[in-house]
Amino acid sequence: MANFLKKKIEGRIALAILIGVFLIAVLAIWVSYKNLEFEFGVSLPPISFPQVPFISSPKLEGIKKFSDEEEFKSYLEETEAAAEYLGLGGLALERVMGPTSLIEAPFMAEKAALPERVSETTVQVPGIDEPDIVKTDGKEIYFSPGRIWPIWREPMIMEEKIISPYEEAKTELIKAYPSADLALDGEIERSGDLLLVKDILVIFSGQDIEGYDVSNPKTPEKKWEIKLEEKNSIVTSRLYKDKIYLITKNLIDEIHPCPIKPLLIEGKPLTIECREIYHPVLPVPLDVTFLAMVLDPVSGEIENKVSFVGSSGQSVVYMSEKAIYITYSYYESIVKFFSKFLKEKCRDLIPNLVLEKLEKLEGYDLSQQAKLLELQTILEKYQSSLTEDERLRVENELTDRMSDYYKEEKRELEKTGILKIGLEKFEITATGNVPGSPLNQFALDEYQENLRIAITIGERFGWFGFGMGGGESANDVYVLDKNLEVLGSIKDLGLKERIYSARFIEDKGYLVTFRQIDPFYVLDLSDPQKPELKGELKIPGYSSYLHPITKDKILGIGQEDWKVKISLFDVALAENPKELDKYILDESWSDILSTHHAFLLDKYHEIFFLPGSRGGYVFSYKNDKLGLIKAVSGISARRAVYIDDYLYIIGDNKITVLNEIDWQKVKELEL
Repeated sequence: MANFLKKKIEGRIALAILIGVFLIAVLAIWVSYKNLEFEFGVSLPPISFPQVPFISSPKLEGIKKFSDEEEFKSYLEETEAAAEYLGLGGLALERVMGPTSLIEAPFMAEKAALPERVSETTVQVPGIDEPDIVKTDGKEIYFSPGRIWPIWREPMIMEEKIISPYEEAKTELIKAYPSADLALDGEIERSGDLLLVKDILVIFSGQDIEGYDVSNPKTPEKKWEIKLEEKNSIVTSRLYKDKIYLITKNLIDEIHPCPIKPLLIEGKPLTIECREIYHPVLPVPLDVTFLAMVLDPVSGEIENKVSFVGSSGQSVVYMSEKAIYITYSYYESIVKFFSKFLKEKCRDLIPNLVLEKLEKLEGYDLSQQAKLLELQTILEKYQSSLTEDERLRVENELTDRMSDYYKEEKRELEKTGILKIGLEKFEITATGNVPGSPLNQFALDEYQENLRIAITIGERFGWFGFGMGGGESANDVYVLDKNLEVLGSIKDLGLKERIYSARFIEDKGYLVTFRQIDPFYVLDLSDPQKPELKGELKIPGYSSYLHPITKDKILGIGQEDWKVKISLFDVALAENPKELDKYILDESWSDILSTHHAFLLDKYHEIFFLPGSRGGYVFSYKNDKLGLIKAVSGISARRAVYIDDYLYIIGDNKITVLNEIDWQKVKELEL
């Protein structure tokens, strides 16, 4: 009896250790992830373990609306137990912004009444603007520097004007055209990301969104105001065809989850009734309700809206001219995955009686918490029947086989769900899923009604314990139709690496993965059902941002040996991509590594701008050669814009204007 009790206790301890290893592994991967950020000096995409759900078959075949508050509360109760047991959550949205497009127009001298060439914020999709700290209409520059934190600046910058973190920053309205008249026109006692439409400047400032009439920049006039209620926040926004597409999230009140009143418009609450809120048919752990809205920037009125439940962790938002795509991460049922592994790979180790019990367990209408507890009980009973020698052998065999099984089947466990909101009627039109998880908005792109998405598998946690994961990652690209059904795929790009940058341009795709070297991939996506890897180039370092210079030239900006690296790629022959030139800048960091909005391309003069911690830099790419043609020191550079033949380098402390003909300094304005 003593031996029996000893074996049973040891069996329970072994199972408890396995579960503990899983949870500890999650923490370990998080620590490793943060160390990787420090090692390479880059801001890696955030991971938020509590927001990755374990749900049974969450392909989201359908969605529906809650009928009333009681149904909402029942839905919460159904998913709460598993979420608390595993410390995990469900759907997730994340504010992610994208790169810039430029207006190209004939050159015109500054003496003209209005400029002919005016740059725009770098964005992912031409014509769809994104909020940023700088906007210009060619006459005025609107700059909202926000709070400047000296910890991120070089020592020489410390003497510059520093805005106290306790002092409310302002948005500055600067007369920019003609350049000789550069001067501060006015100020708005608000700061934040900006959108400019006609003569309305919209400022996203914390919990407030305000619209200002700036037709007279010396006396800007507030026209409307939206205040987000407590427990609400902005996820992201876009500007398209003079309408703002805004997404917010509201923390769920478990006692009274609906109706919700996420914001006040001119003091009047916007109410979202229970019957307006969508949720997946299959239960998904959640903690927030999202609201996507169409906002008139002139009046501040909400013209359309759609609401859906989710969770507050990592996700990606991408917008095309036809739809908004929202991704969220989840895991398939661990019980189902583990049971399948035992049935397919371990029949010589596990008795049929145990396998039959596991098969029945999968069919039970129980929460994941209950199923995991029952799985533990079944395996404990089996372990207690083994001798100590046999139990040791079985545990080692299971670990070894699971490692191989996970490498083969990991696409069946780690998933990204996709929600599509059509812009025409502003309603949810499709749902779908792919394995793995995307890096950022550039990992998604719509072309000819098909969605392309680049994902990494095995990097979200990397290892689950009990041989699951082993840290071996892979990267895939999937092509989905307008109903988000998979048409074709390219798999296993950059094994044991992860995606650092992606860019899709018409029927081509460009991908950079990285671990120790920088493989640059060229993809042929002309046949959506048979996408192909056409070419590959391996070089040191990595590129975290890719920008098309011409049809056949791609610029990559990243790091190599702790320095900012710029690469110019020739992709004219997809089968044989080449690095035409590269430049190592004596800077350890550029804002372009964290936001594409900091990049500026002027095709007319064949130059581009990037900010550094010690100044601003203007590069030429003429004749396929990278050359530093102008460096501006003494400025804490943030952005640059061009107006006709003048380049305005905008810093926290001043604006410097350069003549693009001879690159002489023509004007400065202290801020």
